[in-house]
Amino acid sequence: METASKGGSVARAAAEAMAAVSAPPQPTPQLRLPDVPLGRLPRSIAIIMDGNGRWAVERGLPRVHGHKTGAQSVRAVVTECAHLGIEALTLYSFSIENWKRPEDEVDFLMSLYEDYLIAERQEMIDNNIRFIQCGRRSGLPSRVLSELDRTIEATRHCTGLKLVLAINYGSRTEITDAVRAIASKVARGDLRVEEITEETIRSHLYVPELPDPDLLVRTAGEMRISNYLLWQISYAELYVTKTLWPDFGAEGLRAAIRDYAGRHRRFGGVDQTNS
Repeated sequence: METASKGGSVARAAAEAMAAVSAPPQPTPQLRLPDVPLGRLPRSIAIIMDGNGRWAVERGLPRVHGHKTGAQSVRAVVTECAHLGIEALTLYSFSIENWKRPEDEVDFLMSLYEDYLIAERQEMIDNNIRFIQCGRRSGLPSRVLSELDRTIEATRHCTGLKLVLAINYGSRTEITDAVRAIASKVARGDLRVEEITEETIRSHLYVPELPDPDLLVRTAGEMRISNYLLWQISYAELYVTKTLWPDFGAEGLRAAIRDYAGRHRRFGGVDQTNS
């Protein structure tokens, strides 16, 4: 009987050890940002990653070298968001307008996306990060679509940070696609015009399940939105830094969050803290 009991204990210990190994890592925001109350952390962050080309040119390097170094900053920021317990991070990776760039630069970016998805897929799984693509699929190379789909499927079970890559994305295009889908339903008789609400439009956006960004960050000092998440950022707090994207990293993210945490969001109402 004692042997059986010991055997059961060993089995339970082994099962617990296996569970500990497979358990997703837990966020540690209080360790990484002890000066920011948990209730002041943004739920959702969107970033316009600007300045890769400028960073390279300033160093006498080809523009593509800036994009390659910028990918390292992506990894640092994604990992930090996962550790902080941020629900969603949306990165403006390649806009509809970016197809106008030199062909060799576009080809390099597409290869960079492919390599990033392959290299970071297991890292996403290990950090409980779910990958989501936002944008039009048509026009993207088949090799990129293949890796996008593999990464989406491989991380579908993850319950931590939602990492959204806006690739082949433009906000006006997104809204146009949503309006067309709604108009088609009206034309078929599946929806009445008077039934259309803000929620109807939202539900036809590319990733309707995401919370709207609380914080929109733009690097490299440019003071514009660049056709990015126009519907979703209606009440987002804006943070612009002159830091170029390859130099932004985890510390740049923490600085943006500290700035956000010190603001009072009113959503059109009155700031009771200053009354």
